[in-house]
Amino acid sequence: MDRNKLEQIIAGGVDFQIQEILEKAWVLFKARALFHVGFMILIGSIQVVFVQYFEEFISIYTILLAPALVAGFYLVGNRINRGDYVDFQNYFDGFKYWLIVITINLVSGILTVLGIIALIIPGIYLAVGYLFAILFGIFGGFDFWTSMEYSRRIVHTNWWKFFGFVLVLLLLNIAGLLALLIGILVTVPVSYLSVYVLFEDLTSDAVAEVEESA
Repeated sequence: MDRNKLEQIIAGGVDFQIQEILEKAWVLFKARALFHVGFMILIGSIQVVFVQYFEEFISIYTILLAPALVAGFYLVGNRINRGDYVDFQNYFDGFKYWLIVITINLVSGILTVLGIIALIIPGIYLAVGYLFAILFGIFGGFDFWTSMEYSRRIVHTNWWKFFGFVLVLLLLNIAGLLALLIGILVTVPVSYLSVYVLFEDLTSDAVAEVEESA
């Protein structure tokens, strides 16, 4: 991913339509609906096992496993978007980026919590600001701090719009929970795919420039 192009994107500011992003994410979901739901069931089952039988080790799941599993949705979304073949095992490709993913998740999580403890508002700002940190680590190939900063800076250009986007995803998942919990099998994958779609839309020029010069 070209840094100069990213700087231009940030300098120019970004904007997007939330409805359009959700519609694109829904297309990606429908392309492999059974896979997405199946992987969500697997993640939920792992969480239940830890809560029921290994509660004292729940932090191991949260820190060492969950981030890589979540990254699976981003990577599969990318494969679908490119028209590549998708197999269920591709959801575990997040573990190929295990170190950078868990580092970004851990450091950004700590900073967000510290921000909330300090004055609440800084924590909320960072929680939204680090929305794309893991994606920059995976698709940009950056180190953890650079990934977090690029995410924060691009979100900062239109923070309230991104806050609204996150709020819509939150409400979507609350609705999924109210639908006898079954709805989250759809809303959670759609939420992660929405984050991927938005990231792809905002940074496509930077990626395209690298591909053209390759």
